[in-house]
Amino acid sequence: MLAKTNCFGLKGIDGFPVIVETNISNGLFSFDLVGLADAAVKESVQRIRASIKNSLFEFPLKRITVNLAPANKRKEGPLFDLPIAISVLAADNQILASAISDFVILGELSLSGEIRRVDGVLPILISAQKNGFKKFIIPFENRQETSYISGIKVYPVKTLKQAVDFLNGKQELEPVENVPFENIKKSRKYDFDFKNIRGQAAAKRALEIAAAGGHNVLMIGPPGSGKTLLAKSFASILPEMTFEEALEVTKIHSVAGELDSEIGILVERPVRMPHHTATMTSLTGGGTNARPGEISLAHNGILFLDEMPEYERRTLEALRQPLEDGIITVSRVAQSAVYPANFTLIASMNPCPCGYFGSNQHNCSCTPTMIHKYLHKLSGPLMDRIDLHVEVDGVTYEEIKNNEDEESSESIRARVNIARKLQYERFKNQKNYCNSKMNNEMLKKICVLDNVSESLVKDAFEKLSLSARAYYRILKVARTIADLEESAEIKAEHIAEAIQYRALDQKYWV
Repeated sequence: MLAKTNCFGLKGIDGFPVIVETNISNGLFSFDLVGLADAAVKESVQRIRASIKNSLFEFPLKRITVNLAPANKRKEGPLFDLPIAISVLAADNQILASAISDFVILGELSLSGEIRRVDGVLPILISAQKNGFKKFIIPFENRQETSYISGIKVYPVKTLKQAVDFLNGKQELEPVENVPFENIKKSRKYDFDFKNIRGQAAAKRALEIAAAGGHNVLMIGPPGSGKTLLAKSFASILPEMTFEEALEVTKIHSVAGELDSEIGILVERPVRMPHHTATMTSLTGGGTNARPGEISLAHNGILFLDEMPEYERRTLEALRQPLEDGIITVSRVAQSAVYPANFTLIASMNPCPCGYFGSNQHNCSCTPTMIHKYLHKLSGPLMDRIDLHVEVDGVTYEEIKNNEDEESSESIRARVNIARKLQYERFKNQKNYCNSKMNNEMLKKICVLDNVSESLVKDAFEKLSLSARAYYRILKVARTIADLEESAEIKAEHIAEAIQYRALDQKYWV
């Protein structure tokens, strides 16, 4: 007899429909699994047989053929265990075939018949819903991440027996209750706050602009000047994620297997801090199955690269395309996948090997050749993609002992939220949330300059030998500065401040 169950596979963070077709016929026992399955799927044969027997169902000792259609798409992972087992039992008349036609079924089986959690359930359910499916059977441990999707019924199960009894009408199951995203937001508490950072007014201002417009920042300064502390405090001034942003981030973390099963969704913007020994594959994504890397896990959040020149040159150069496009294409032998990578890059570095070139408090012991070699580990095209270059010098004793209160992250975040609200309204019909992602067509409409501002940009372009990309980034930063002041127009002072964040190009990289 022939039976079919519905399942979904994953390619990147998008699901594609898979029909599990099982045919049982008379003959010597065999269990053939076809349909371009990887090793994890092929191994399911042994798990399914033991699971069915240990759940006290009869395993058919006949000729069993299972096809995973479409046969031209690779199927990966253990999530096909449960739909295959259900299909086998339906083909053997132990489950009503009509009962399974409306369900999408996912889950990994243990030998005892228990159902284990699988990765990527959230993106699969979202894709399945777009394909018209509204009823799902999933592992009990995955229930939380499905509770934020409305318009569907999700039935979590703990064992194969429970799933079969539910499909046969012998047991009732309550669907997962929908939870509004607003209900899980908590009062935000951070370990690092700008009020605890003494001095560094220029760096704080640059980070405020970066948070308001989603701009990339490079901080240059000697050891102990506070670069790392500033970067770690940056998350405390970022605006809250919208539900759409949270879903995008959660899909990536679900596929990567890094999602907290107790909460089921990311509430805070992700902060990723890979060590400088990280490989290009770990940063951009890859491996046999083209998994997401650090830059995708930092989507809608922060990627912090401390001591940037210490990373391998080829690893840094791999950031150029995602910094520009907000996506990364990971191509491997098994498959090719496209992942979102729209992150804010916060990077820090010393100005030379000893760390004190240009410092007002220490003498540099490096030769010009050493300094040049160190600085030019960062290429011109990569530097062009960083909007704000900020010089951070050491803090004086008077600044450390100053008892006056510094401005808190909460106060800065209030201004950032106002600026971001203006941008949400500006780009509400675009797939864009902030100024840094404006394309050239948007720039022409939004960043209109008066004669004085135009003259300032022209002088800077010629004197600093700026590239066309740097010119456009100056306009984007100026637009963000204007938004922080709630100004409808970009004024000369906004342009002047934006230009000064490119001036370090001439000091360090010529």
